[in-house]
Amino acid sequence: MHIFTISAGLVGVCLTTIGLLRVLASHSRVETIGEELLSANALLFMVCCLLSFWSFKTSSQRQRVVLRKIIDGLFLLALVFMVAVCTMVAYAIV
Repeated sequence: MHIFTISAGLVGVCLTTIGLLRVLASHSRVETIGEELLSANALLFMVCCLLSFWSFKTSSQRQRVVLRKIIDGLFLLALVFMVAVCTMVAYAIV
Protein backbone atom coordinates (compact mmCIF):
# COMPACT_ATOMS: atom_id res chain seq x y z
CA MET A 1 0.00 0.00 0.00
CA HIS A 2 2.83 2.39 0.82
CA ILE A 3 4.59 1.88 -2.51
CA PHE A 4 1.33 2.60 -4.35
CA THR A 5 0.87 6.02 -2.75
CA ILE A 6 4.55 6.96 -2.70
CA SER A 7 5.05 5.98 -6.36
CA ALA A 8 2.13 8.13 -7.42
CA GLY A 9 3.56 11.06 -5.49
CA LEU A 10 7.04 10.59 -6.93
CA VAL A 11 5.66 10.62 -10.47
CA GLY A 12 4.42 14.12 -9.64
CA VAL A 13 7.78 15.09 -8.17
CA CYS A 14 9.57 13.98 -11.34
CA LEU A 15 7.16 15.88 -13.57
CA THR A 16 7.40 19.01 -11.41
CA THR A 17 11.19 18.87 -11.53
CA ILE A 18 11.09 18.57 -15.32
CA GLY A 19 8.91 21.68 -15.42
CA LEU A 20 11.27 23.58 -13.14
CA LEU A 21 14.25 22.59 -15.25
CA ARG A 22 12.44 23.92 -18.31
CA VAL A 23 11.84 27.27 -16.61
CA LEU A 24 15.29 27.66 -15.03
CA ALA A 25 17.50 25.93 -17.58
CA SER A 26 19.84 27.69 -19.92
CA HIS A 27 19.22 24.83 -22.37
CA SER A 28 22.57 23.15 -21.88
CA ARG A 29 23.10 19.53 -22.93
CA VAL A 30 23.21 18.18 -19.35
CA GLU A 31 19.86 19.69 -18.43
CA THR A 32 18.26 18.21 -21.54
CA ILE A 33 19.60 14.79 -20.60
CA GLY A 34 18.36 15.39 -17.04
CA GLU A 35 14.85 16.05 -18.31
CA GLU A 36 14.88 12.88 -20.39
CA LEU A 37 16.21 10.79 -17.49
CA LEU A 38 13.60 12.21 -15.13
CA SER A 39 10.91 11.34 -17.68
CA ALA A 40 12.16 7.74 -17.71
CA ASN A 41 12.20 7.81 -13.92
CA ALA A 42 8.59 9.01 -13.83
CA LEU A 43 7.69 6.05 -16.03
CA LEU A 44 9.44 3.65 -13.63
CA PHE A 45 7.46 5.05 -10.71
CA MET A 46 4.27 4.82 -12.77
CA VAL A 47 4.97 1.14 -13.53
CA CYS A 48 5.47 0.55 -9.79
CA CYS A 49 2.15 2.25 -9.10
CA LEU A 50 0.28 0.21 -11.72
CA LEU A 51 1.84 -3.09 -10.63
CA SER A 52 1.03 -2.27 -7.03
CA PHE A 53 -2.60 -1.62 -7.95
CA TRP A 54 -2.65 -4.91 -9.87
CA SER A 55 -1.30 -6.74 -6.79
CA PHE A 56 -4.23 -5.37 -4.75
CA LYS A 57 -6.73 -6.74 -7.25
CA THR A 58 -5.27 -10.21 -7.80
CA SER A 59 -6.84 -13.07 -5.90
CA SER A 60 -3.89 -15.44 -6.24
CA GLN A 61 -1.62 -15.32 -3.20
CA ARG A 62 1.34 -16.70 -5.19
CA GLN A 63 0.94 -14.09 -7.92
CA ARG A 64 0.63 -11.34 -5.31
CA VAL A 65 3.91 -12.38 -3.66
CA VAL A 66 5.75 -12.43 -7.01
CA LEU A 67 4.30 -9.06 -7.99
CA ARG A 68 5.31 -7.48 -4.70
CA LYS A 69 8.91 -8.69 -5.07
CA ILE A 70 9.05 -7.19 -8.56
CA ILE A 71 7.50 -3.97 -7.31
CA ASP A 72 9.99 -3.67 -4.45
CA GLY A 73 12.93 -4.14 -6.83
CA LEU A 74 11.62 -1.64 -9.38
CA PHE A 75 10.82 0.89 -6.67
CA LEU A 76 14.33 0.71 -5.21
CA LEU A 77 15.83 0.97 -8.69
CA ALA A 78 13.71 4.05 -9.42
CA LEU A 79 14.73 5.69 -6.13
CA VAL A 80 18.44 5.13 -6.78
CA PHE A 81 17.99 6.37 -10.34
CA MET A 82 16.22 9.50 -9.09
CA VAL A 83 19.02 10.33 -6.66
CA ALA A 84 21.61 9.84 -9.41
CA VAL A 85 19.75 12.10 -11.85
CA CYS A 86 19.14 14.80 -9.23
CA THR A 87 22.82 14.73 -8.27
CA MET A 88 23.81 15.11 -11.91
CA VAL A 89 21.40 18.02 -12.41
CA ALA A 90 22.54 19.71 -9.20
CA TYR A 91 26.18 19.62 -10.31
CA ALA A 92 25.25 20.85 -13.79
CA ILE A 93 23.35 23.87 -12.45
CA VAL A 94 26.16 24.93 -10.09
